[in-house]
Amino acid sequence: MWHQDETCNLETRTRHGYWRLLGYVRPYWKRLAVGIIAGMLVGGSVFVSLLTIPQMIGVVDIKVKETAQNDDTARRIVEAMEKSSAAGEAEKIAAVQKAMTPDTAASKDPQLAKMLNTASKIGKNLHLPFSIDGTTIHVTWPKEFSFEAVSPEGKVAWQLFGLYVAMFILAWVFKNLARYINAYCTRWVGSRVVADLRAQIFSRLMRQSLKYFGKNDVGQLISRAVNDTAALEYSITHSVEDLTNAPLQIIGCVAAIIVACREYNNYSLIVMLLVGPPLLLVPMQLLGRVIRKYYRKSYARIADVMTRMHEAFSCIRVVKAYNTEEIELDRFRFVNRKYFRQTVRAMRLHVLVSPMVEILIGIAAMGFLFYSYRSGVSVTQLTALFAPALMAYQPLKELSKVIAIVQQSMAAADRIFDLLDTDMELPEKADAVQLKEFSSGIEVRNVTFSYDDHTVIDNVSFSIPKGSMVAVVGETGSGKSTLANLIARFYDVSDGQVLIDGKDIRDYTIASLRRLIGVVNQNPMMFNDTIADNIAYGTPEASRDDVIAAAKLANAHDFISGGVHAEGYDTVVGENGFKLSGGEKQRIAIARAILKNPPILILDEATSALDNVTERLVQDALNRVMNNRTVFAIAHRLTTIQHADKIIVMSRGKIVECGTHDELLAKNGVYRKLHDTQFEH
Repeated sequence: MWHQDETCNLETRTRHGYWRLLGYVRPYWKRLAVGIIAGMLVGGSVFVSLLTIPQMIGVVDIKVKETAQNDDTARRIVEAMEKSSAAGEAEKIAAVQKAMTPDTAASKDPQLAKMLNTASKIGKNLHLPFSIDGTTIHVTWPKEFSFEAVSPEGKVAWQLFGLYVAMFILAWVFKNLARYINAYCTRWVGSRVVADLRAQIFSRLMRQSLKYFGKNDVGQLISRAVNDTAALEYSITHSVEDLTNAPLQIIGCVAAIIVACREYNNYSLIVMLLVGPPLLLVPMQLLGRVIRKYYRKSYARIADVMTRMHEAFSCIRVVKAYNTEEIELDRFRFVNRKYFRQTVRAMRLHVLVSPMVEILIGIAAMGFLFYSYRSGVSVTQLTALFAPALMAYQPLKELSKVIAIVQQSMAAADRIFDLLDTDMELPEKADAVQLKEFSSGIEVRNVTFSYDDHTVIDNVSFSIPKGSMVAVVGETGSGKSTLANLIARFYDVSDGQVLIDGKDIRDYTIASLRRLIGVVNQNPMMFNDTIADNIAYGTPEASRDDVIAAAKLANAHDFISGGVHAEGYDTVVGENGFKLSGGEKQRIAIARAILKNPPILILDEATSALDNVTERLVQDALNRVMNNRTVFAIAHRLTTIQHADKIIVMSRGKIVECGTHDELLAKNGVYRKLHDTQFEH
């Protein structure tokens, strides 16, 4: 029962996935239509080519008949001489001359008459530069001339055979030109669909909340955005081409077979066509389901490989510091080996498809040849029947591969659609309003926040009047950073409200709220770009002069242009600011906040990891950026917040003390203990 339910669920997901992918194709239906029409022309060209081949072989048959006729002429001469043995010399000569008179049967040969009639029809329908009158062929281009289709000896003229060769070449060139257009258009559509999917994945991930990224591994997400879409792109670009091309070629071959069967009254091959494909498609379909299941597991394993690489490279400083390269290498080998084993399982079935198809087609072809030989089928008939079947071999083989490729692509599509269907985006009300300016203050009212059933903030309330600085201190894990994330609405409260200017921040649009908030973190993130672009991030309209002015206020201009970094503001900082020190990254982050010029500033332990000299430089920059702004500061070093208008002391998600620096010292409580611990020496 479980297996049946799983199979039904897989079929339902497959149908749903097909329709969703077709939805992405819809904007490009015109280009796809061109590709499909080109595919139809490919099938038509194959049909014309196959009709021409038996006619060319027919020339050989006619020559064979002419040889037989020459033998018959010699026989008639001998018979005439025997009959006139008693006659006089004049009668003998007359009898021999009569026997030697060319028989016009060759020129009236049914095969030749049919060939000339077919050539005439093709010439008229395709507007080719020749016409046929009886057995006389008139060519009008590139030069006008005429010739007889049959020589006085009854042989077919080489020009007629060349005419069929030219028609075949013309049809073949047209076929391959149409195939090029088909391949280009369909592959373009396939690549564009996957590009749209990749963009939608990135857009979806960018809009997810921080809670989503806390629950999902970045390596897994990157794998789905890169590896899964790459697998889907390969599958779609190849399968769409084959699906719009191979069936039409097969149809052209089948049509040629039907025409030949009717003409020669031999329907054995049609019977084989009716019986063979179902016997071939049933095992292919069953095999395709298994292939899809294995490839889905394979894509999960490559995501594990990406995760392992991402973690190792992100923590490369720690790896080097603790000399654990071999340990990381062993971990990578383990997940890479699991991926290899799963991929081999899928590949084993995938590569089985082509040999299986070849075996079945080979058996069918030899069976037909044996039957034809036993039935005494002529060379012309055999060519007319077998050439289309032979030409259908390659598109049949391609179509069988498509079954496996489509299942492989749908395994990747399943994972992509799972990601797109996951919605942990912060909800925005339909009637949300713009927060155009900050006028009165911030209030945290009875706020509770839980993460995975673990309460991080428990019924907290406080206010931050405009223009004031409120600092929060406490041990690690007390909820300080979570409060900052709730004010910036990186998360939504589980209970209570965060209000700005007396209105719940969930009533504002997220973009307008974030536009008025600047954040400087303890570990500022840098993009692998120039220093100038990192400062101007979020303020693309800023000029170079604006960037330099912000850097000067952040005490960053001297180290940027003082020769430490040879290219100054155009220095590329490396992965996450690899070329910069902690203090340099911190001052660039402060310059970024200064350039944005937000009325609300959140400082998350911005100086905790710095030496004393750098801390003074950073603190001086912070004092400038805090001027005339509303500041919520998370502090580790109490020296940075002694002049705050209000200090909140947190412990286990609750406020345990609140007041100014002097008031809290006078209470002789938790804050006093923190203070004495830092300044006891």
